[in-house]
Amino acid sequence: MTTHIEEVNDGNFAKIVLGSTGPVLVDFWAQWCAPCRALAPVVEAIAEQYRGSAQVVKLNVDDSPSVVEKFRIAAIPTLIVFQNGEEKDRVIGAASQETIASRLDAHVGKTVN
Repeated sequence: MTTHIEEVNDGNFAKIVLGSTGPVLVDFWAQWCAPCRALAPVVEAIAEQYRGSAQVVKLNVDDSPSVVEKFRIAAIPTLIVFQNGEEKDRVIGAASQETIASRLDAHVGKTVN
């Protein structure tokens, strides 16, 4: 994993993701999920592309059942854009870098303090 992507879990999700005013892309994944592993380089590229304007984090669904239940994650990979503690957008399944970037672009630069 690159240094641009932080791991989040049940214990720190609220502080890191919900507490952020800027956009945060959360990659819900699992080690055993082949599509998740295939998406990993795309998520890393997004983290590099948006460094300084959006945060990118990963949440292992096997290790964080509370967050998975709260946000009704029924399939992985699932990518959710959060801002100001609210879900703003969701992509289910593997997606291209362009698709993910277009979803993030809708929220970058719209920070509310």
